[in-house]
This record gives sequence, C-alpha cells and structure tokens, in this order.
Amino acid sequence: MIINKKIRTYIPQDLKMEWENLSPILEELLKREINAVGELEQWLKDKSELEAALEEDFAWRYIKMSCDTANESLVKDFQYFATEIEPKISPVANELNKKLNDSPFVNDLDHDKYFVYLRAIKKSLELYREENIELFTQLQVAQQKYQSITGAMSVKINEQEYTLEQAANFLKDTDRSVRQNAWETIQQRRLADKDELNILFDELIAMRHKVALNAGFENYRDYMFQALGRFDYDVKDCYDFAVAIEKEVVPVLKEQAEKRQVALGLTALRPWDMEVSTTGKSMLKPFHNGQELIDKSISCFTAINPSLGEKLSIMKANGLFDVESRMGKAPGGYNYPLAETGAPFIFMNSANSLRDLTTMVHEGGHAIHTFLTANLELNDFKHCPSEVAELASMSMELISMDNWDVYFDNEEDLIRAKKEQLADVLKTLPWVAVIDQFQHWIYTNPNHNAADREVAFKQIYSLFGAGFADWTDFEQQFGNLWQKQLHLFEVPFYYIEYAIAQLGAIAVWKNYKENPEKALAQYLDALALGYTKPMNEIYETAGIKFDFSAAYVKELASFVKDELNKLG
Repeated sequence: MIINKKIRTYIPQDLKMEWENLSPILEELLKREINAVGELEQWLKDKSELEAALEEDFAWRYIKMSCDTANESLVKDFQYFATEIEPKISPVANELNKKLNDSPFVNDLDHDKYFVYLRAIKKSLELYREENIELFTQLQVAQQKYQSITGAMSVKINEQEYTLEQAANFLKDTDRSVRQNAWETIQQRRLADKDELNILFDELIAMRHKVALNAGFENYRDYMFQALGRFDYDVKDCYDFAVAIEKEVVPVLKEQAEKRQVALGLTALRPWDMEVSTTGKSMLKPFHNGQELIDKSISCFTAINPSLGEKLSIMKANGLFDVESRMGKAPGGYNYPLAETGAPFIFMNSANSLRDLTTMVHEGGHAIHTFLTANLELNDFKHCPSEVAELASMSMELISMDNWDVYFDNEEDLIRAKKEQLADVLKTLPWVAVIDQFQHWIYTNPNHNAADREVAFKQIYSLFGAGFADWTDFEQQFGNLWQKQLHLFEVPFYYIEYAIAQLGAIAVWKNYKENPEKALAQYLDALALGYTKPMNEIYETAGIKFDFSAAYVKELASFVKDELNKLG
C-alpha cells in the first residue's frame, strides 16, 4: 500500500529544489537539438518530468504551511519557492514554450493527442509579459496572508474556545438563543479583521489590475478569461447564466425558505435560522472524529465500486489526510494532487457535521480524478480546467448518497441528510452567481474603495435572495459576508466553474439513478481523459451536455426539486 514515486529518467532522483540545481537542467532543455518528431516527444517528456517534480515540491510547501499557519519556518519555506524559484523559472518556461511552438516538428505531433495542450501553450505565449513576473511573485506572497489572518480566528462560546468551523455547529442548535449568540459571536470575530482584510484585498486588486494592463487588457476580468483558458464560454455567457439562476433557481429556494419559516413557527427568518433542522431535532452527526470520517468514507466509496475505496485506503496508508479543524490551521478544504507521487493530499476542517461529510466525498471525487490521471504521459495532460475538476467532485457528492447508510444508523437520519444535501445543491447555484458577478464588478471597477465594494456586494446578493433571511440591524455583517470566501483572495475568478459543474453533476446523478453501472463507467471514463480533449467532449464522455442555458437550468433544478419532494 505504500506509494513509491515514479522513477525519474531525466532529472536526478535526489534533486534539491534550489535555483543552482535547476538552472543547468533548464539550460539543457533550452539548448537541446531536436531533429525529429520522436526527439520532440522525448523532450516534452523530459520537460514534463521536471515540471512534475517542481509541482510536487511546491505542493508540499503549501500543504505544510496551510496545516500550520502559525509556523514561521513553514511560511518561509513556501515563500522561498514563490520568491526565489518561480520568478527565475517563469522566463525560462516561456522560452521553452517558444522552442516548442517554433519547432519545425510541432505540426507532426498527433493532432488529437496534443491539440488541447498546444492550444494552451499558444495562449500562454500570447499572455506572457516579463514585467508581470515580479507582480506574480508579490501576489503569491500577499495572497498567503489571507490564510494567516483567517487561520488565527477563533471564538469563545460558553467559556470554551472554538475555531470558526467548530463554532458553526451551534448554528444547528434547536435553541434559537444559542444559535443567535453563536452567529453574532462568529460575525463579530470576522468584523475584527474586516479592515485588515480590506486593505489586503485592495493591494491584491491593484496588483492584479496592473498585471492586466501590462498584458494589454482593459481590466483583470478580461485578462483572466484568457489566462484561465476559457475557450468554451465568454463573459456574456456568465451574465446569462446568472440571469437563468435568478429566474429558475431563486424562486425554488424562496419557496423552501417560506416552508422553513412556517415549520420553525417564526414571523421572519434571521441569519441564524438557516442551518437548524426544521424537524426540531439536533444536528446530524455522521461520524465522531476525523479517523472515523476517513474510515466511513472508504467504506462508502468501496460500496460504489471497490476500486474507488481502494484509492482512499492507499491515501490513508500513506498519511495523505489532514481532516480535523484546529487552531492555527488554514480554513477551507482542498485536494492537492502530488504530481510525481500520483496520489493527492486531502486537507479539510472537520467539525463532525454533515457539511464535513459532503466536503470529504467532494474532495474524494477530486482524489479519484487525481488517481485516474496519474499515468497520463505529460504532466500538463493532468491539468484539468476547473469546470472538469469540479464535475469530478460535485458528481461524487450526489453519486455517493446511495451509500450514505455507512454514516447513519437509522433511515430517518439518512433521509434528513439527503434532503439537506439536495437543498445545498440548489443553494450552491445562487451563491456562485453572487461571487462570480461580484468579481465581474470588482475588476471592471478597479478604482473602487472598500465602502463601494460593500454596497456592490449587498446589491448583488440581494438580487439572488440574500440567503432569504431578514438582515435588519446587521447591515455591517451583511456587507462583509464576502470576506469568508477564500477564492476571492487566493484564486480570483475561480468560482463560476462550481455552478457549471453543479449542473453537470446533477445530470450525471440523473443518469446514475436511471442506470448506475453505465453512468459510473461514463463518469470515470471522462475523468480518465484529464485535459486531453476539449471540455465539451469530456462532458459528452460523461454522458451529459456542456450546457448552462436557461432551459437546462430549469430542467435540472426541477429534477432536484422533484427528488426532494420524493424524500417527503
């Protein structure tokens, strides 16, 4: 069960990631003579081996830092790569891209195999600007500050200290006064760092805008649509998608909120009333600790298909999980592929809630994707766009529901869990639209200030129902909600993909309910492609459409609503 890294055939097995060791290797790649298409393919494999080693080295620096944000040594290790290695590699990587693009043998490469890869290389060459290298370094270091600030957040409730993730469990308490106290305490803690995070965000916006101007774009939004390789949709499609969500999904959620209000016997829903169960029962506890979460998830994945459970077992055997919430740990969750190892690391902040179960199966879907693409020939073939990566994870959230009995002892709790999950699936869509539209506004109005930003967020969030709660007396907290979204600080414009993938995941699940064996095979076949085919072909391989038209949104939202109704 112990994973061994692939044997290197080009770079030294014990290569230490320092510039003086990397420079000669990069120089050899740059100067190597290529006299035939076979030699070009070997050159691509050698370059790929170096890239995979660099990626895994960076991955471990990031993972270790996010597991312990207060450890200055780990922060410095991360910053070393960001400041001493990446800036020096960037211009050489551009020269290597030119060497490939200009090679007389590039057109002799197998078109089907290399089309997507070469398209990305051409786009990278178009966008490259030497003056942006230093800005990218500054951005890497500055973005990391978000983790340090939020990782230090904790609150005291009933004289006990909790991380914000742990404290959020009180929002499911059946005692309304307990919920309100927890919500207000969490929000006050967030507001304590509001100004510091606003200053950081202003710095990030200024740097990102400069990157865009340097690359010849009017704004960072237009630059990022190119940099993210969005070949399959444009800005207008995102606006149209948001309108479709507002029209087709928001009314369904409004109806559910009204039912919630009646069930709870309230005259108005407040922000602390949105997570508690309407059954009058305490929060679901699908597991008791991180170890149990891992073991139950292995059982769940095994029940779907033994090969899936085996992959999570391999991760457990190799210590590739850090799942429990604790002080000083960065917020959120992720699956980080280890390019040479061929397996991923799963990081999350479990507080023993249903949300943690869905986070685990979500990241588990990413993990399966990592394993299925591990043996693709080039490292870049594994670099899937988020619309594909999130299809892997969000589909697994829904596919796995048939086997959630491993987490719940009784049928009543299982049905409750499924209902909460399906309600969350629909809730995802408007929140994604809010964050996406907010980013469009932020980067097309780069000279705004923090107060303008707050007003814009409130207006956009209100369009999509503002969580269907009454925010009276909590205007400041309402306007500051966006700061909890890590993506805005660390991975700008990575968010609409969740909504696109959520639609795709609903379609995969719809197929799975009709024919589980066929749908699972199609899903796994699609993931195994990595990014060797255009996005629409990957979705077609999964047995679904790459589509986020109003009609499709309506069809799939209606399907989820019907499935919710069947659960009673």
